Amino acid sequence: MSVTEMFSSIQGFLSADQDVREDIRKVVQTLEQTGREILTVLQSVHQPSGFKEIPSKCARARELFCTVRTQLGELKTKFPVEQYYRFHEHWRFVLQRLAFLAAFVVYLETETLVVRVEVAQILGIEVVREKGFHLDVEDYLAGVLIMASELSRLAVNSVTAGDYTRPLRISNFINELDSGFRLLNLKNDPLRKRYDGLKYDVKKIEEVVYDLSIRGLAKDQ
Repeated sequence: MSVTEMFSSIQGFLSADQDVREDIRKVVQTLEQTGREILTVLQSVHQPSGFKEIPSKCARARELFCTVRTQLGELKTKFPVEQYYRFHEHWRFVLQRLAFLAAFVVYLETETLVVRVEVAQILGIEVVREKGFHLDVEDYLAGVLIMASELSRLAVNSVTAGDYTRPLRISNFINELDSGFRLLNLKNDPLRKRYDGLKYDVKKIEEVVYDLSIRGLAKDQ
């Protein structure tokens, strides 16, 4: 093979690879749009009247997750299954956001922490790497940490809405979450940095609870 032929072959490989990446990018854009729609629906719970609408907003969010499952199903077809981590960076951020939205929906419905298997079911993907397109453990954890920040905001807005017991429940939940993360030896730098933010969420919620306590508004559950 001549040098020209060799480099022509390499160019063919690069072009094919770029086509795959472009196909993935297009699907990821649709996922990002659906994620924004779900977030818009859920953001309304921060409004003064939003707590009364939690069941209906969660139901609407779950309807939109049907679209997410379809879009993720399309994404799976855009690359060889064994090359998941080769292209992982293309959808890592959006998958973390979707994991956060799924975790937030489950928290609003039950005030419990969603497990990774349930998030994967909501998204219509796997948890076991060998089975194909899956929810990586670190992506799940990142989604949970994003939810913690959202809950710190919810604690503040609960007081504005006159719901003085919700911040106490959120505080208990976040403290348990913090205790769980302390058991982990995080090697992933972005994840560890995001976990550092959890400390500020804990502090912010504790300040809300403290303020309620000194005003005599905090009640034991």
